[in-house]
Amino acid sequence: MASKLILDYVYEHETNRANQVYMTQPFGGDKVVDYTWGQTMDQARRMATHLKAQGFAPGSRIAILSKNTAHFMMAELAIWMAGYTTVAIFPTEGADTVNYVLTHSEASLLFVGKLDTWDQQKGGIPAGLPCIALPLAPKTSYETWDSIVSKTQPIAGKPARKGDDIMFIMYTSGSTGTPKGVMHSFARGTAASEGIVAYQEKELGKGFEYRVLSYLPLAHIFERAWVGCSGFVMGRGRIYFAESLDTFVQDLQRARPTVFISVPRLWLKFQQGVLAKMPQKKLDRLLGIPILGGIVKKKVRQKLGLNDVKMAGSGSAPIPPSLLDWYRRLDLHLVEGYGMTEDFAYSHTTTKTQQLPGYVGITFPGVERRLDEQGQVLIKSPGTMVGYYKQPELDKEVFTADGFFQTGDKGEVSKDGQLKLTGRTKELFKTAKGKYVAPAPIENMINESSMVELSMVSGIGQSAAYALVVPSEALRPQLKDPAVKASFEAEMKAVLDRVNAKVADYEQLRMIVVAKEPWSIDNGQLTPTMKIKRAKIEANVAGAVDKWYETKGAVIWS
Repeated sequence: MASKLILDYVYEHETNRANQVYMTQPFGGDKVVDYTWGQTMDQARRMATHLKAQGFAPGSRIAILSKNTAHFMMAELAIWMAGYTTVAIFPTEGADTVNYVLTHSEASLLFVGKLDTWDQQKGGIPAGLPCIALPLAPKTSYETWDSIVSKTQPIAGKPARKGDDIMFIMYTSGSTGTPKGVMHSFARGTAASEGIVAYQEKELGKGFEYRVLSYLPLAHIFERAWVGCSGFVMGRGRIYFAESLDTFVQDLQRARPTVFISVPRLWLKFQQGVLAKMPQKKLDRLLGIPILGGIVKKKVRQKLGLNDVKMAGSGSAPIPPSLLDWYRRLDLHLVEGYGMTEDFAYSHTTTKTQQLPGYVGITFPGVERRLDEQGQVLIKSPGTMVGYYKQPELDKEVFTADGFFQTGDKGEVSKDGQLKLTGRTKELFKTAKGKYVAPAPIENMINESSMVELSMVSGIGQSAAYALVVPSEALRPQLKDPAVKASFEAEMKAVLDRVNAKVADYEQLRMIVVAKEPWSIDNGQLTPTMKIKRAKIEANVAGAVDKWYETKGAVIWS
């Protein structure tokens, strides 16, 4: 058990860093507000007094439905100091999921914050549930954060939590079925957060200047662990928040992050944005010229707002090795990581010296890993969850007798201990050839094409597998032009040939099918963390699949 817990670190920062700016929040119209540690804790303490006065039982669940903001972080601290447990809901979830999470967690109160689709979400809030509107919330009749803190005294002293108290319940984003509530305790969450800080200090030096832009959902374990909780532990860093998708580049340039973590889809979009202005051949030529190459690298990084980045990372899904190489040529050395909601995103990472292409690296200190007889990756992490909320029968299914979590990922290990993920056990499928096909490695090969945004490999029971692809965002509006369409088809045929030359005969693709519409969170085909919802996409195209197999040709337009 950790002797020092996350709130103990926070109280130290409140005392020792009272006047240090901790968070920077845009409020629209060029208005930006800085919050010092002292101001952060003053507001959080006042809200903690208010929450405690409601008389909820210790450990009661308090929910937050909001995009990332400074007040999301303040609300979490208030919840913890008041003796309660946080339940954060993805800000893009529809009314049904909002209702499910609030009902399943038996939430006693809900903080409503910055949201884009409130009108479609508010119907999911159970009648009679008390709600408080955070700053930047849509217009509601709820009492506001500002009005409460203005008339409430701060909670005194250093309210302590026990190591085995539940700090938050993290509902998984649900790429398959109903979200599960993953319980994390203060002791384990603190241990993982300390490990994250130690890793960053080892890679970047003990006193490195930590600036980060918080934009991946705080309702997801990665951002909560690597920005939220590790920030609470480290204290000296500064967290900037993004205003909107439209202002993202300006937000990045305001923050000038030294640490920037993203997901493969966004790294790909950044690349496609660069190549739309400077074709690859021209970029290659310029990078090959001494002195000028260095200037070009710096200019590209500056345009992206990433010139000060000392640590760049990718997680959440596999990233094509060719994309890693592309960024490394710009002197952005992306590290790739692997973690899950169930292990507090504290599992594996590549390092400067251990970064084999296609591998997710070595275990973090304190993490144990082994493969079972089927090649499934088993993990025991300092941040391993306590269990699934109200689903003890699932705990029995996912833990081995000696306490290892069964990840559901298949893998292999290199001689120097680096892990390569070879697919999800539940995603494996058989074609009529009778052998299992792992879709993820094949999708990764397809995604290496700059013309592809996302892909999905399927073909259950068919004569051979097929791939469904979404063309890149920059390319989609141009596909009405016959010349552009012909060029895209030629590239897809080349992709098909490249993939089929590399995979086993039973994994070869019969065709590439171009998706009718892009997959998005809004149309239910991506999770809030931009993973594909395989079952949903397969269900949507089920009626057309047989017709595709009857159609001649390597590239088919759905």
